Amino acid sequence: MKKISIRVLGVSFILAGLIISGCSLSGENSRDIKVETKQQQKVDEEAIGLRQTPLLDEVATVSNETTYSKEVAGGGYKIKRAFQDAPPMIPHDIEGMLPISRSSNACIDCHTPEVAESMGATPMPSSHFIDFRPKHNFDGNEFKKGVDVMKNEVSIKKQNNLVQARFNCSQCHAPQSAGNAPLNTFQPEFTGSNGEFKSSWKDEKFLEGLNTVVE
Repeated sequence: MKKISIRVLGVSFILAGLIISGCSLSGENSRDIKVETKQQQKVDEEAIGLRQTPLLDEVATVSNETTYSKEVAGGGYKIKRAFQDAPPMIPHDIEGMLPISRSSNACIDCHTPEVAESMGATPMPSSHFIDFRPKHNFDGNEFKKGVDVMKNEVSIKKQNNLVQARFNCSQCHAPQSAGNAPLNTFQPEFTGSNGEFKSSWKDEKFLEGLNTVVE
């Protein structure tokens, strides 16, 4: 009985060793397959950027020449907005118009709503004539909020002139280069039939989702 038990035990150890070695081999093969799969999924560096050029090639990644429009103001063509209410691009030459300051702003000569149509220019939307900043009071000793705390310190006040917080037109509006830009596959969805050229920021649009005070 003892001899039989020893033989059975020995066979068991041999079988166990074969199973373990088999698992080990299968594990190594599995790792090899995973590594190979990862290598196959590697993305070539030329496919990462929009320029489709090697990222480490400084010569290849230099941008094309930037050529801005030389059309005089009023002579350019309107450029479609990239998305709803996007700041319109400037289609004409702006040489001599910069820098813009509060006291010197050539843009308002043509883009003020009262004269824009006669000048063939895009009029500034209502948002440029609304002050969104609350007027807090501070006498040097005591600070008082301009609006109720529950109104998130936001107030809306309509003005007749351009709000000075928006005097720097070139902060949002920029000339459009005529160079060869990378293909843009983005497809915008406009809320209005003329959203490519016209702003929707007016009237009740400002109050959507706002818990605020209208002055």
